[in-house]
Amino acid sequence: MNSTANHGGLVFFIDDEKAIRDSLRQGLELAGLTCQDFDRAQKALDLLTPDFPGIVLSDVKMPGMDGLELQRAVHQLDPDLPVVLVTAHGDINMAVEAIRAGAYDFIEKPFEPERILDLVHRALEKRRLVLENRQLRRDLEAAEGLDARLVGSSPAMRALKREIVNLAPTTASVLLVGETGTGKEVVARCLHELSPRRSHPFVAVNCAAIPPQLAESELFGHERGAFTGAVRPRVGKLEAASGGTLFLDEVTSMPPDIQGKLLRALQDREIFSVGSNKPRPVDFRLVSAANEPPREAIQAGRLREDLYYRLGTVEFFVPPLRERKQDVPLLFSLFLDRAAITYDREARPPGPELLMAMMRYDWPGNVRELKNLAERHALSSLSAAAMLPGFDASVGLEPATPGASLSDQVQLFERHLIKDAIKRHNGDMKKVMAELGLPRRTLNEKMAKYNLERSRSLAE
Repeated sequence: MNSTANHGGLVFFIDDEKAIRDSLRQGLELAGLTCQDFDRAQKALDLLTPDFPGIVLSDVKMPGMDGLELQRAVHQLDPDLPVVLVTAHGDINMAVEAIRAGAYDFIEKPFEPERILDLVHRALEKRRLVLENRQLRRDLEAAEGLDARLVGSSPAMRALKREIVNLAPTTASVLLVGETGTGKEVVARCLHELSPRRSHPFVAVNCAAIPPQLAESELFGHERGAFTGAVRPRVGKLEAASGGTLFLDEVTSMPPDIQGKLLRALQDREIFSVGSNKPRPVDFRLVSAANEPPREAIQAGRLREDLYYRLGTVEFFVPPLRERKQDVPLLFSLFLDRAAITYDREARPPGPELLMAMMRYDWPGNVRELKNLAERHALSSLSAAAMLPGFDASVGLEPATPGASLSDQVQLFERHLIKDAIKRHNGDMKKVMAELGLPRRTLNEKMAKYNLERSRSLAE
């Protein structure tokens, strides 16, 4: 029904007289609207949902459920779904009561075509605004929920969150591409938790961890006696994910013959367990992940090209940590707090030296490596900065004033972060702005605040 609403508006019209239905439907369609007519109110009610993208126009006096009963039922389904009642002359008191009970408006028979069109257009506009506001609230709630799962406000992370909010409600298959440790499974879980399938299973499979000889049984299940050791039947991961989301991590590690069987299952939406000739239907949303560019995997023979087109209706790039370094301090603080709770240790805040060392480091292990560093910082009396490969204590920040507040230390760190970026990018301020995620005006304001000049920063 959503697709038909795009023609200009969708109207459900109910009247038990065919001639009236035909006449009004033709008039609405000539005005560019989509009209579906019914001779009984119950038939229309059975098709309505809380997100119905249109309005209801109904005669009052009909056999079976009349217009007033229909209006009350629609009001229970969605109080914001406009119901316009068509009344006979002399039923004004009844119509006024209907409006008090939640009807949008009424119109008397016989009515002028221009008047009914004006009323329908106003009701449709109200419905459009209601649905837009609902979607906006859903998007805001989804974004707030994402901030708790996908920590970071860098441009790359903001773009990724927008993509998740946009695609989570759909059934499109998603392929996540990113280096090991970037958080692809977290992204997959967010897609699931923001989808209509959230109340059903999220089944994660690490394809690289399954021995090749067990891959078919693990994914498709097996029957009792299918092979030596199969003493009882087993449900495979594809069937276990029915109704929910199946996440296939490191999908390019899947054996080629199993990739072919997976392709067939995705095409037919049914599986054959090992030892069975009877197909079983499956219904899951597929999210898969690869830690290498898919085209390279295809050329190397690790990924079937026909399967690739099934895996990724949409392809997401999950950025490595080195491309969103402004998220590092916040992520480290989050992991440190969690580690302190887990190990019953005090969460020693990172000083400017550690913050600068983390910002200079390229994080080949990505978020997973940062989490490990936070745990080591919580458990060890040593500075976590010294645990980073290539750390040089002689290169970095001047020490903060003894007893300096956290705010002063953060400002000292921010000053050196900007100064360091200017030097590393050889004064290219566009690159500095891109790395730090700052608009030019904000960067200029911070440079003035910290008494930083481009030429002097390059010379020092």
